[in-house]
Amino acid sequence: MPDSAPRIFLFHATPVAMEPVQGAMRALWPEAEAVNILDESLSIDRAREVGGLSQGLVCRFVALGKQAVAGGADGILITCSAFGSAIRQLASQVTVPVLMPNEAMFRDALARGERIGMVATFAPAVSTMESEFAAFAAEMDRSARLKTVIAEGAIESLRRGDREDHDRRVAQAARDLVDCDAIMLAHFSTTRAAQAVRRAVDIPVLTAPEAAVSRMRALIEGNERR
Repeated sequence: MPDSAPRIFLFHATPVAMEPVQGAMRALWPEAEAVNILDESLSIDRAREVGGLSQGLVCRFVALGKQAVAGGADGILITCSAFGSAIRQLASQVTVPVLMPNEAMFRDALARGERIGMVATFAPAVSTMESEFAAFAAEMDRSARLKTVIAEGAIESLRRGDREDHDRRVAQAARDLVDCDAIMLAHFSTTRAAQAVRRAVDIPVLTAPEAAVSRMRALIEGNERR
């Protein structure tokens, strides 16, 4: 562990992801220095692309990650789930831990059963997340099945500042997953809907920020391998 307070860069591609992970950092790791780096154009341009990430977006993403390292990062926690291949490329080019946004939540979900549900609000992120979940399931030797639903219109409501409508839409979508062993809220920004979802369903509801912060702390403090 670094001699001084560890500096953790929180890498955002949308401002709506910032508040949930900042809250998790304050609650679970107040000793760390949390530094935000935001490029909203990444998510805007990602939404316009069809299929996989373009090389141009990957290069922009990796460049920002290297900027964080140049700024003294001891670890980089990514909060946007639509950039899987770019995150892996960044991780291969730097020496500090780079944590994918949902890695820790996936591990928690797989420990709870084989029927896992996921509520997403940003459709371009879904294919990446489903591939990552399948990879983690294989790594843990689990034959888990993932069922994903999209909370239509929720992210647009959140961007307009209508948090109540966002939460309502996410909770409504979660009702389609009541046959699952656990429900994951796909994005950091959907964390704010957790209470509404827990009122709507009677199964475990998992969120990414707290799990991610706890895992990053363990990585930095040497209690867990990368």
